[in-house]
Amino acid sequence: MPKGSNVPVPTTALRVELGWRSGPGVPDTDASALLLVGGKVRSDADFVFYNQPQHSSGAIRHEGKRDDGGRVTDTLVVDLTRVEPAIETVVLVASADGGTFAQVPGLYIEVKDAGRGTVAARFDSVGATVETAYVLGEFYRRQGAWKFRAVGQGYSSGLEGLATDYGITVDEPQPTAPVAPPVAPPRPANVTPPLPAPPPVSPPAPPAPVQLTKVTLTKASPSVSLTKQGGTSGAMRVNLNWQVRKQFSGWGSKRGRAVALHADLDLDLCALFELNDGSKGVVQALGNTFGSLHQPPYIHLDGDDRTGAVASGENLTINLDHKNAFRRILVFVTIYEGARSFADLHATVTLHPQFGAPIEFSLDECTVPSPVCALALITNTGQDLVVQREARYLVPDRGVSMQRAVDRAYGWGMNWTPGRK
Repeated sequence: MPKGSNVPVPTTALRVELGWRSGPGVPDTDASALLLVGGKVRSDADFVFYNQPQHSSGAIRHEGKRDDGGRVTDTLVVDLTRVEPAIETVVLVASADGGTFAQVPGLYIEVKDAGRGTVAARFDSVGATVETAYVLGEFYRRQGAWKFRAVGQGYSSGLEGLATDYGITVDEPQPTAPVAPPVAPPRPANVTPPLPAPPPVSPPAPPAPVQLTKVTLTKASPSVSLTKQGGTSGAMRVNLNWQVRKQFSGWGSKRGRAVALHADLDLDLCALFELNDGSKGVVQALGNTFGSLHQPPYIHLDGDDRTGAVASGENLTINLDHKNAFRRILVFVTIYEGARSFADLHATVTLHPQFGAPIEFSLDECTVPSPVCALALITNTGQDLVVQREARYLVPDRGVSMQRAVDRAYGWGMNWTPGRK
């Protein structure tokens, strides 16, 4: 589609893919959407992006990134039937993290019918220079039907500047001038002071501004300090979400690998822990060892999930108010059933500290017959709390359980017995 043109789109569930080619020096790129009335959002809740992945109406969901041989896509799932009647326009945005769009080759946006997989619209963006955010396209209503317009409007002020233009309140510290304390006027002698006025009624606190910051871990930059991020207290949620790239009804082979991924794929998020008092253990669904948030090990696993959706997925929570009790925590994932390896599975890990920026990373493509993957190692050095991206696929020896294989790889030294969930 040329810039400024429009096409009708089916009023159904759509997949909006923002795509580009990765490589050295290419900044990370993110997809987001804004739901507008009269050219502005009604509130910050009308902004769907990596830190706020789903709209309350269920009409838009940020699904996350996928790297397929150097071609990266970040996907939004849009159900136009669920867009509220007041919403006139859904703006589709790309933002570059750590560079400009002049450094992002092959940038495009594609709208697909989610059920059939057919392409309804595509716009290739060219000629970028200093822009760090782009409105690539928009859905808009016209005579009771939906259309897609190729926009191609760039911003050099990044996602923050673009979001602010559409009415989003962005969290940005503002310097405040010191205020001199009020000076009470002198009181005349022999005059009875008036009764004190009733205290003023405080207005309700405004909603918290949107947090646009995040940390992305890569092979080149695999670790981050939670201490420096200010994220060493409160609850930290660890989320795993996934997508099955291709589904097979039976066993087959692809490029020499055994693959069999089914719709009922069951992944289990787990954590090995070692506390400073010397105690060690595991938190996992197997054996119903879900842990506890307010007593050792201060780690709790949520219920089982088989969808992999960003809004749910597998989650465990770490109570960082007890960080001094931790020596190290290894978060890993196992395939309980539905497949024999992680081949053709795309997964994203996000750590959400209660205070501090979210930390995210994607898993590399699995090229070995691995049913277990070490995700992240959290280490307490005494002065610092560090998150290390592992993204390490393990292949257990014959007769060795997945948990024991992780134990051996990281030297935990525990005894293991069979279990079920």
